[in-house]
Amino acid sequence: MHKHIRRIAVVLAVAVALAIVTAGGATRNASAAVVLPPGNAAEQWDKVAEDTIIGAGAQQIEGFVYMSYVSTAMYDAVTAIQHGNDKPLLPRFNAWRKASQDAAVVEAAYRTLSNYFPTASATLDPLYSQALAAIPDGRAKAAGQRVGLVAAAQVINERNGDGRMTPIATTSTFTTLTPAPGIWRLTPPFAAAQTPWIANVRPFVLKSASQFLPPPPPSLQSQTWVDAFNELKAYGGLTSTARTPDETAIAKFWTANVVRQYNAVARSIMDARALDTFDSARLAAMVNVIAADNGISVMYTKYHYLFWRPITAIDPGAVQADGYGPVPGLNDGNPATVEQPGWKPLLGIPNHPEYVSAHSALTAAMAQVFASVLGTQNINLDIPGFDAAGAPGNFNWVRHFATGDDLVTDVMNARVWGGLHYRFSCIAGATLGRSVAHWDLTHAFQAGNS
Repeated sequence: MHKHIRRIAVVLAVAVALAIVTAGGATRNASAAVVLPPGNAAEQWDKVAEDTIIGAGAQQIEGFVYMSYVSTAMYDAVTAIQHGNDKPLLPRFNAWRKASQDAAVVEAAYRTLSNYFPTASATLDPLYSQALAAIPDGRAKAAGQRVGLVAAAQVINERNGDGRMTPIATTSTFTTLTPAPGIWRLTPPFAAAQTPWIANVRPFVLKSASQFLPPPPPSLQSQTWVDAFNELKAYGGLTSTARTPDETAIAKFWTANVVRQYNAVARSIMDARALDTFDSARLAAMVNVIAADNGISVMYTKYHYLFWRPITAIDPGAVQADGYGPVPGLNDGNPATVEQPGWKPLLGIPNHPEYVSAHSALTAAMAQVFASVLGTQNINLDIPGFDAAGAPGNFNWVRHFATGDDLVTDVMNARVWGGLHYRFSCIAGATLGRSVAHWDLTHAFQAGNS
C-alpha cells in the first residue's frame, strides 16, 4: 500500500474512532454474574474474545479469522505506545509513550468484538466496565483508550470487504470439478460444504491464499495412494482391530476445539514466562494471525483440489445424491485397493474436502510459533485436549510434548487413526503449515519487519 493511501486509512480510522467515542464511550454498569478471566489485560481479552467467538458458533478456521481481528487490534495498540522496533500489522499511528497499554488493549478488544458481535453486549459491556475500573483514572488511561479506539477502527476499516461472509458458519458456492474417482463428495451426515468462502478471504500477512499451494494429491494408480488407502482402511475404521486403545484415545484427544486449544497454550506460556501486556498481545497475535493465514491457505487448497474423503474411497455406497456426481460413488479403479461396504471412520467427518489435513497444517504452524517464542524446538509444553471418558467438549486430558516435531507427529497420526486423512495429506498439510508460519514470522512480529 502506498504511503498516501496508508495516511488516508489512518485518518479514516481516527474518524471512525471518534464516532465510536461519541456513540458509546460511556462505560456500563458491571454485572456481578460476569467476571474477567485471570491474567494481564491482553491475556484476559484473548480469553474474552475466544469465549465470544466460539460462543457465537464460529467454525474452527472461521474462529481464527475473527480472533485475528481482535488480536491485530490489541497488538497494534500496544505497538503504537511501545515505540520500539516492532512494527504493527496495520499502519502505525502516533501515540503517547506513557499511555496505558492496559487501557489500549481493553478498548481495542472491546470495540472490535462489539463491532463484529453486537449481540454479545450483555457479556462484553460488564467485562469492559470491570476492566476499565481496574485501571487508575487519569491522563494515561484516557490516552490508552484513544489508542485502542484507533487500533480497533483501523482493523474494522482495513478488513471491510476482506471476503468474510456472514452469518457465522454460512456456506457458499465454489467451483466444482467433473465427477470422477478421487473427486470430493458430501459425506455423512451430508451437511452443506463448510465455509468454502474462507478460501477467498484476504490473508493477514501472506501475499495470497495460493502462495504455498501444495502439489496435487498422488495418482490413484500410485504406490503412495495404495499404501495410504490400506493404512487408513485398517487403522481409521470405527471398528478397527489394528488400532490400539491408546491410539483411539489420542485420535479423540485431537477433536478438541482448536481455537480454544491453542489460545489456551498461548496463555499458559504468558503465565509461565510472566509476560507483560505488550508481549502477551504480541503472542496472541502471532498465534491467531498465523493460524488464520494457515487456515485460509488450507481452505484454498481443499477447494482447489477437491479430493475425496476416505469414506468415499473405501465405501462408494456411502455416497448419496448431492449434485456432485453419480450415486453410488465411484471406486478408484486400482486392483491393489479393495473397497469395503459399510466402512465408517472412527471420528465424525468435517464437511469439506480432504486434501490437505487442516489440523496437521495448523499444528505444524503452531509448533513453529511456540518454538519461536520459546527460542527452542524443545518446547516442553502441556496441551489440553478431549478426554473420551469425560463430558462432551471437555479439555480434561493434558498431554506433554517435548518437541515441536513430537507434537506434529502426534496430530498426523491422530488424523489417520481417526479415519479422516490419508498419510500423504497429513505430510503435505504439515509442510504447508510450516511454510505459512515461516513466512509470517519473517515478515511480521519481528523487530524491523513490516
